[in-house]
Amino acid sequence: MKILIRLVISAIALWVAQALVDGIDLTAGSTARRVLTLLAVAAIFGVINAFLKPVIQVLGCAFYILTLGLFALVVNAALLMLTSWIAGKLNLPFHVDWFWPAFWGAIIIGVVSWLLNMFVADEVFDRDRDGGRG
Repeated sequence: MKILIRLVISAIALWVAQALVDGIDLTAGSTARRVLTLLAVAAIFGVINAFLKPVIQVLGCAFYILTLGLFALVVNAALLMLTSWIAGKLNLPFHVDWFWPAFWGAIIIGVVSWLLNMFVADEVFDRDRDGGRG
């Protein structure tokens, strides 16, 4: 249940980013195709973040400390660009043009995800912990 909710939250955050940032394009035609594309891209983004981000954080620890955490913005932009590249290889109609759209898109995705997780996390995740009993 948690994974599906996080997937939907990521898809919504990606949709907001592509709506607000020129250079992040979702070119699917129908609404159903757009939703499926966003869910697929959110899954790709989640897998990339789950596997690569911790490795990058460990290897780039000095950069995080030196820049007081601002290096994380560059890493998030790079991971979004990698997501775009993989989506292109899978023939998904999602594309990030270059660094600056990825940079601003990653910030928007982070903020929207954080806000949505604040509203959802307490109710749904508490329910999962007690087996749905209340």
